[in-house]
Amino acid sequence: MIFCVTNRFLCKADFLQQLRRIAGAKPDAIVLREKTLSEIAYLQMAEQVYSICQENQVLLICNSFLRVAEQLSVPVQIPFSCLSQINLLSVPFGVSVHSLKEAMQAEQAGAAFLIAGHIFATACKPDLPPRGLAFLQEICQAVSIPVLGIGGIHVQNAASILQTGAAGFCMMSDFMQTDAPEWMMQELRKLF
Repeated sequence: MIFCVTNRFLCKADFLQQLRRIAGAKPDAIVLREKTLSEIAYLQMAEQVYSICQENQVLLICNSFLRVAEQLSVPVQIPFSCLSQINLLSVPFGVSVHSLKEAMQAEQAGAAFLIAGHIFATACKPDLPPRGLAFLQEICQAVSIPVLGIGGIHVQNAASILQTGAAGFCMMSDFMQTDAPEWMMQELRKLF
């Protein structure tokens, strides 16, 4: 699985135009991770991105905004700290985890997938040391649901993520900044 995680501030081009090109390259999902928006602004953006995803048969996953995900009937990605809020959730959910204990609790709570990280050094978390491939492998071996690695993943190191037993990976910067999403997806698909 290859998930594109969004960050409109990293885009060199128009954000929605970049997402159209990315969706056309067919990642398995686009995770709309626009954390700085209000819920109303996020809903408006999510509706536009949902339309782009539908046109390209790509799954949209909302990030943190539970009500928006339910309104659009799409999965939602939540931080581990929000796990207690999912008891009435009507859509599948994934959980961001940073430890083996969190991964196991998220699986027990009914998570459909986990995003574990950060694996490699990344500009998104410059003050935190990466958790590394051994951390990812430990989680993959401990749970029975799909695990995706995140953090500092590029075409050049993505194969090492799959070697841990992970179902796939999430990439943000490269997707947001690429001029050639089709080429990038072709290179990434060769790894599977």
